[in-house]
Amino acid sequence: MKKTKIVYIALAATFIVGSCKQEPIKLTPPEVVTPPVVTPSKGSADFTKFVAIGNSLTAGYQAGALFTEGQKNSLGAILAQQFATVGGGAFNQPDINSVNGFNTTTTNPPAGSATILGRIVLFDPDGSGPRTAGPAALGTPARTVTCPSEVVTPAVPGSGNAPADFSGNRAALNNFGVPGIQLGQVLTSLTGGPSTGNPAFNPFYQRFASNPGTSTILQDAIAANGSFFMFFLGNNDILGYATTGGSGAIPLTTVVGAPGPGTGFEATYQTAIGALLAANPNSKGVVGNIPNVTNIPFFLTVRFNAVTLTAEQATALNGGFAGYNTVLDAIKANPGLLALSGSSAANLDARKVTYTTGAGNRILIAEKTTEFPDLGATFDALVGIPGGITATQRAGLEPYRRVRQATASDLITLSAGAVLGSCFNNIPTAIIGTSVPLADQFVLIPSEIQAILTRTAEFNNVIKAAADNSNNRIALADVNAVFAKLITDRLQIIDGVAVSPSFAPPTGVFSEDGVHPNNRGSAYLANVFIDAINAKFGATIPRANLSKFSGTLLPINP
Repeated sequence: MKKTKIVYIALAATFIVGSCKQEPIKLTPPEVVTPPVVTPSKGSADFTKFVAIGNSLTAGYQAGALFTEGQKNSLGAILAQQFATVGGGAFNQPDINSVNGFNTTTTNPPAGSATILGRIVLFDPDGSGPRTAGPAALGTPARTVTCPSEVVTPAVPGSGNAPADFSGNRAALNNFGVPGIQLGQVLTSLTGGPSTGNPAFNPFYQRFASNPGTSTILQDAIAANGSFFMFFLGNNDILGYATTGGSGAIPLTTVVGAPGPGTGFEATYQTAIGALLAANPNSKGVVGNIPNVTNIPFFLTVRFNAVTLTAEQATALNGGFAGYNTVLDAIKANPGLLALSGSSAANLDARKVTYTTGAGNRILIAEKTTEFPDLGATFDALVGIPGGITATQRAGLEPYRRVRQATASDLITLSAGAVLGSCFNNIPTAIIGTSVPLADQFVLIPSEIQAILTRTAEFNNVIKAAADNSNNRIALADVNAVFAKLITDRLQIIDGVAVSPSFAPPTGVFSEDGVHPNNRGSAYLANVFIDAINAKFGATIPRANLSKFSGTLLPINP
């Protein structure tokens, strides 16, 4: 999956402490079951040389970076370990050789931030104090927040490394997982270069490409001449849109169109699979479909009602919004203004903003759907009329032309934790999430969530069709169904260990970035592919033992 270019830091303001807490898991003693002894068998497949093609999930990217431990526990590497029991050979990866890895925010850091290198960790800024541990990038500098007045976040220790060119034998590689790529990037040489003025460029491919700027990922993978392949792509064609809040910064890939980056998922997928099957008529493979990305911790950690307020803060905010709420009532009461607004009375009521003392206050967000028309012209019409507003009051209403408080139907991104409670333009009274709406890129509203679900279903139909039409040469790993069950179950006991769909230790199978699996999560995912392979080809490849793989690390303290 693709990593968003946002640095995660501990929450900045006292009134949103606890908003990143994950739901506590109640553990029950596992039932001890002795599995039957089964002799490993390859069935009708040949695993002599396994080639993996994919994105960050295949490469071992986790916790916001590609680093040595994650790479050693990549989906590709874990599958290869299990394939070794049925004759699988060596599995060579383009080793990153970095303890803390490379964080892509270094190439495009957020405005005003320092360059950040290294993986994300869970960081507790005040030890046993009231603040909750949250994701933070290694190397995050110390900072002082004066809006509202509070000193937070001593520097997070550690550092990472920028990626160096792979110095090993590129012709001997088996893992062609490239973090951050969309499906179409396996077909274009632009993925390997040039590095400037090229939106398709990816430094993780350039570092091990057989001929950077000329070769393609698919060409290099085919040249490896595998007897069995895994093709697991398509997540990022949806995930990029989702993690940027449906803001349009990264659009959803279309279903129909010519093959290529960002367009024509169906044609691109068919082209890639066709090339793999044609390259070696005796090879077989497995493909994975796309899970519902709105169920990953990146969207389920910061709640829609994450704001906690003191009595003084609640009173001040309600006083500030009293005039705004009165204006909405004035529009409702005037048939001409109501018609001009394009809204209903119920819609105007839904826009009203109120706060209470304590926890559970809803975050103020920006709206953009036709259900919430822009009230700018209506505000203008109120200026100077009897019982209306002044020009100064109109100017004060400008940020609230299309706002509302979030509901349970909205999803707030994990990256919102870096800005919630901070001051907009260093104005002490302009607090993001309460008096200033949280920006579009940090929120998925219902229409955007539905667009994601629809496109996921469409892409998964394409993937299933490719497997169904492969003349029984391709197995389909239903990743979507397995992860949906994990979400429903909330907790599963496997190999004597508890696993849950979170990044909270000790049970979480996601890493600290809330998007990518940790080591244990990669093993969990590998078993989805192994089950599909066994069922399709009559094999008995042993599943990875989850108890042998580590989960998310415990929080560190200053």
